[in-house]
Amino acid sequence: MKQTKTSQKGIIKKVLCYIKKYWIYLALSIAAAAVTVAFTLYLPILTGDAIDLILEKGLVDFAGIFVILRKMAVIILITALAQWLMNVCNNQLTYRIVQDVRNDAFHKIEILPLKYIDGHSYGEIVSRVIADVDQFADGLLMGFTQFFTGVITIFGTLGFMLSIHVGITGVVVLITPVSFLVASFIAKKTFNMFKLQSETRGEQTAFIDEMIGNQKLVQAFSREEETLEKFDEINGRLKEASLKAIFFSSITNPATRFVNNLVYAGVAITGAVFAIRGGISVGQLSCFLTYANQYTKPFNEISGVVTELQNALACAARIFELIEEEPQVPEPENAVVLEQADGSVTLQDVSFSYVPDKKLIEHFNLSVKPGQRIAIVGPTGCGKTTLINLLMRFYDVDRGAIYVSGHDIRQLTRKSLRESYGMVLQETWLKTGTIRENLIMGKPDATEEEIIAAARASHAHSFIKRLPQGYDTVITEDGENLSQGQKQLLCIARVMLCLPPMLILDEATSSIDTRTEIKIQQAFAAMMKGRTSFIVAHRLSTIQEADVILVMKDGNVIEQGNHEALLAQGGFYAELYQSQFAN
Repeated sequence: MKQTKTSQKGIIKKVLCYIKKYWIYLALSIAAAAVTVAFTLYLPILTGDAIDLILEKGLVDFAGIFVILRKMAVIILITALAQWLMNVCNNQLTYRIVQDVRNDAFHKIEILPLKYIDGHSYGEIVSRVIADVDQFADGLLMGFTQFFTGVITIFGTLGFMLSIHVGITGVVVLITPVSFLVASFIAKKTFNMFKLQSETRGEQTAFIDEMIGNQKLVQAFSREEETLEKFDEINGRLKEASLKAIFFSSITNPATRFVNNLVYAGVAITGAVFAIRGGISVGQLSCFLTYANQYTKPFNEISGVVTELQNALACAARIFELIEEEPQVPEPENAVVLEQADGSVTLQDVSFSYVPDKKLIEHFNLSVKPGQRIAIVGPTGCGKTTLINLLMRFYDVDRGAIYVSGHDIRQLTRKSLRESYGMVLQETWLKTGTIRENLIMGKPDATEEEIIAAARASHAHSFIKRLPQGYDTVITEDGENLSQGQKQLLCIARVMLCLPPMLILDEATSSIDTRTEIKIQQAFAAMMKGRTSFIVAHRLSTIQEADVILVMKDGNVIEQGNHEALLAQGGFYAELYQSQFAN
């Protein structure tokens, strides 16, 4: 429990740092709340004064009552305006903070190392940025709206009651600690339960995202029943966590109402005794009973706010965990901007592994001259794609160094390094937008002629023209309304439009029919002329023209040479080649 309190204090401090920026809205909200409470509490006094002007039947001071009614009308109008101002300030404050939190979370995602993204499900990350921030906003808004008003009401009511009668006020103060005990008990119970609820909700979102994205595979392998069972299991845990959280939060109302009734009964009995003895007037007793209700009502609201705040803090904890994750290794202050890469690449004694106790690439050395075509082949899991990740600096080497144009890539800006590569992967990625917007991602200022020329070179122009709006056709996320082959052609056209000094082709034609592949290979040949190219391939027929073929196995280069030389060696490459062309 001590750890929970500490973590809660830490989260509150972080929230206060966001609030500090918008202190003017907070100050206005508190001021408006004070005005609202002051005039709301003044109304019972006027009501009591009006009652005291009704002496008995036929003896009513109507002139005095009308004066009081005019005062009450003005006070009600001012109170309404103050409440409106308070709500405007609270909304501005809450949603500006939420905007900043979401911005910080998304900015952090952009600079997180890929190992974090690879190690967490996308749905769980999305749940933090969307669902958890929404829950945080709801709790924050309720806190601002009711907490300040409630606290001011409690102290304001006590002040007004003391001005009327100290003895009866003492009865109220004696019963008050019961409310604090109730609120404290609920707060302790609910934080961990709401945190578990939030974590389980994130797990469920991740599972739903995964299953929707892979529904074809689920149905192809008849995994519907297993998927439903897994969902039911997660849903069951979410139900249990939610029920426990809601149970403890729901006892707030009846518990605080019980305390309210105790206070009201204490005021009624004590006040009646004083009224009978002439200690207070009937109007003052009426005023006190109204104050008793107004005094206890904030405890009801604050207890509810405490419950909501526990949920908000639990969600905020998950958001701040993301925001405070270690970013990727920052660039040095004097990082070099690679203006024009000459295409030379050197890997010097490079070692790397995703998991420390599971070695992958060990003592890898490679020297690539400008304009060379380097093919990388080998069995699955040998480190081909890992080598690409290291070249692009998606991951940093554990030992050794990689040099591009004579510069250690860790001394270069990531932007200039990655702009020097054109990359086409087996896994195509297209964003929601027009065909044109997807093609110009690497060259936003491309002319229409350049776009069409790149599309023609990649053999994408013909199918683009057949689309309803041609290059202005809007495609959905990841190009779901296109075939896999068409998506790959667009990714190839995107790189052909940029024509950077170095190319990375990771199974770039894996989803294209053989006839189109031959044409694409011809286009690639023209594009690769004079450019350093790294080609990852499983089909050895596509790399026979490479200057150097690296044969990888278990993270090491076991053979190196051109196609004819490797076949003549009769080694591992020859076995791979013969296995593909045995017939």
